[in-house]
Amino acid sequence: MEIKDKIINEIKKIYDPELPVNIYELGLIYDIKIVGKKAEIKMTLTTPNCPVAESLPKEVKEGVMQVEEIEDVDLELVWDPPWTKDMMTDAAKLELNL
Repeated sequence: MEIKDKIINEIKKIYDPELPVNIYELGLIYDIKIVGKKAEIKMTLTTPNCPVAESLPKEVKEGVMQVEEIEDVDLELVWDPPWTKDMMTDAAKLELNL
């Protein structure tokens, strides 16, 4: 299994507190790059004043650090492009009856 797939598996264990869908399926992870033993991740939140704005990125970092090959995580919160329901996977849309 590739390192990126392992990272995605860890991120899929993290759920949005308001929706019964993991943050990967929600489309909150915009980019994952592996540079040596470092994961560079760009993510967003469903809204800028999301109640988990502080804890969710921390959870993502901690999850990604569970991947053996990763020694450091550089996580960037981005607001552009803003998240919309269109970024969700079909599975997430089905789960939420959209």
